[in-house]
Amino acid sequence: MRIKFFFIIFFIFFQSFSQDLINGNVSYINENNQTIFLEGVNIFWKDSKVGVISDKNGKFSIKRIDSTNKLVFKILGFKEDIVEIKNLEFYSHKLSPEIDNLSEVIVSKRKNTIQKSYFKTQNIVNVSSEELLKAACCNVSESFETNPSIDVNFSNAVTGVKEVKMLGLESPYLMITEENIPTIRGASQVFGLSFIPGPWVESMQITKGTGSVVNGFESISGQINIELKKPIVDQPIFLNLFTSKMGRLEFNFLVNEKINDKLTSSIFLHADKNSSIHDDNNDGFLDHPTYKGYNFFNRWQYIDTEKGLVSFLSFKIMNNEKEAGEDVSSLLVKRMPWTSEIVTKRFDTNLKIGYVNPNIPYQTIGFQFAYSNHDQESFFGLRNYNIEQKSFYSNLIYNSIIGNTMHKFKSGVNFSYDDFYELVDIEKNIFDRIDRSIGAFFEYSYDDLEKISMVLGLRYDIHNNIGSFLTPRFHLRYQPKEKSVIRFSFGSGRKSSNIYSENQEIFSTGRKIFNKSKVGKFYGLDPEIAWNYGLSFRQGFSLFQNQGDITLDYYVTDFKNQVVVDWEKQGELYFYNLSGSSYSKSFQLEIDYELTENLKIKSAFKNFDVKKQYNSGFKENPLTPKNRFFTNLDFSTKQNSIKSFWKFDFTYNVVGVQRLPDHTQQKSFNGYSPSYFMINSQITRIFSEKFEIYLGGENLNNYKQEKPILDSSNPFGINFDSALVYAPIQGSVFYIGLRLKL
Repeated sequence: MRIKFFFIIFFIFFQSFSQDLINGNVSYINENNQTIFLEGVNIFWKDSKVGVISDKNGKFSIKRIDSTNKLVFKILGFKEDIVEIKNLEFYSHKLSPEIDNLSEVIVSKRKNTIQKSYFKTQNIVNVSSEELLKAACCNVSESFETNPSIDVNFSNAVTGVKEVKMLGLESPYLMITEENIPTIRGASQVFGLSFIPGPWVESMQITKGTGSVVNGFESISGQINIELKKPIVDQPIFLNLFTSKMGRLEFNFLVNEKINDKLTSSIFLHADKNSSIHDDNNDGFLDHPTYKGYNFFNRWQYIDTEKGLVSFLSFKIMNNEKEAGEDVSSLLVKRMPWTSEIVTKRFDTNLKIGYVNPNIPYQTIGFQFAYSNHDQESFFGLRNYNIEQKSFYSNLIYNSIIGNTMHKFKSGVNFSYDDFYELVDIEKNIFDRIDRSIGAFFEYSYDDLEKISMVLGLRYDIHNNIGSFLTPRFHLRYQPKEKSVIRFSFGSGRKSSNIYSENQEIFSTGRKIFNKSKVGKFYGLDPEIAWNYGLSFRQGFSLFQNQGDITLDYYVTDFKNQVVVDWEKQGELYFYNLSGSSYSKSFQLEIDYELTENLKIKSAFKNFDVKKQYNSGFKENPLTPKNRFFTNLDFSTKQNSIKSFWKFDFTYNVVGVQRLPDHTQQKSFNGYSPSYFMINSQITRIFSEKFEIYLGGENLNNYKQEKPILDSSNPFGINFDSALVYAPIQGSVFYIGLRLKL
């Protein structure tokens, strides 16, 4: 029935009609004689109310009107231009910077570091690199502390890795891509985000609900796309040094080199180390693992604007070694210590080639190719766990229009191949599996440039283990007023659950692990299938002459099949297919307001209702807060003549009660953890455009979980458990760092 409904809507809106449109882009020439495309330019017909705003690539599309042929280009900092339009050909316009005799330029408005558009059809939050600088952000898993869209939790008290959640669901239900290529999945699901250095990131796009069919069928609760810095737009040299009270040392060095007018290259280096020993809660286990690692990334970018060609070629190498477990020097009893070691090696390479027809710029074709080899060897006490995943991914995409640019489409095919080799030393099992799929997709977009836009997508995949299936996605935007927008979406997603690699915290317990499966393709289990429905409303407002907006999001994820990870019985853990109901209902209220010219507040309240059917009954998902509250204050002083100023950031998080699985050492909680709050803050002194120093602290109120490791004195017993973590393990952490741009 849902598929029929999808096709009915698709054909109702697919009928195209002719309308005269002016398409083009707007840019300027900087001091290095480079063409920089301008986002946010107001483009409107003179003496009319018909206008648009250029997108992040400087592109615009505006309806032709009969009353005038004079088009106005206007943006702060540039001279206003009025141009006579004589035909419907693609129009490329260059603005000139505003030049006057003033000795000082006063910045009257700062660009938001988290941007939400009124015009995009999908519910996408764009996170800029400036937002990432508000926290330590040594890696991407730590970059969401000031962002209310993503929740961050510790997955266990041994490895200290942080897990991200969206809409109340764990990260395996998110599609995580790097420049629209699936990257954090399978073997890299748990540690993958921590292996991407924060200073490498240019921006992130967070999509709530099912994403585009172009990226695949695996997105269920949303998508995080990570854009790395591009050599053609980034500064020639960047240096970042970081150290913390807990002994953490980080080094990042980025260099960009212009080979010629068409070819540029980047080299990114990252190194981290922590050899300090901390056991502040005196449970005999290290509060954080010791580690050392490095990343190397080399990228080449080629652009030929005359021929419409752009391409990227990248290589990445990563090596990381972690050691965790008991502090051997503190053992009071002569026995074998419980220790852990995780050694991860990874290699990535990808190639992107894009062609834009110079005469018909709305016709483009792109090809993506990616290969990765992820190799992890590890042990946790007496348990060994090794996994190697070799992945190949390719995607061919064609973009064009139907009649005019109000009706656009994307079509293409992609192929993916994953080769898994896994040693699970619980019962000395070896799992060797190949996932192979080929899919074709078609995505239609309609935009009347004023009130209504929508995206209808459908893909068909043939998978050697899952079978053949359709994946529909639908997104609708309605904008009744200039600062009001309503969005609705629905769609399906499915994934093969890699039960061991996605749940590695199970190895840091003494639980007996059972796979109570039927006949299925993945460890005897069937693939996971879910539908996601979402409704979002955003309203802008003006209060005391300052701007703000309020956003309400409500999303429901309904699982038709799910792999249940059952922690309900002490000393035991079960994997089995869902038999009954499972859903996640997420509500978020967010308010953004500019209190003064230099002070902004961002606040959010979230409520989660996440339940599923276990063998022992229909229960709330464990370790999932029912409520969260978030507030962030962002203040900066005015810049002086050499662009020196102060930046202050303050974040307050309240985490509500969480249901705890049964364990004798948690009986005093009556099944629920206590609620708590955390305070993070950072001060940055920007001395000039080239040099800045930052000082910050996390968990300033020093809240810690009293017993993060249960039965720690008997680590080889079945009641030993380091995975039931609901709060920070470490107390207050202070850090300092510097950034140098040359």
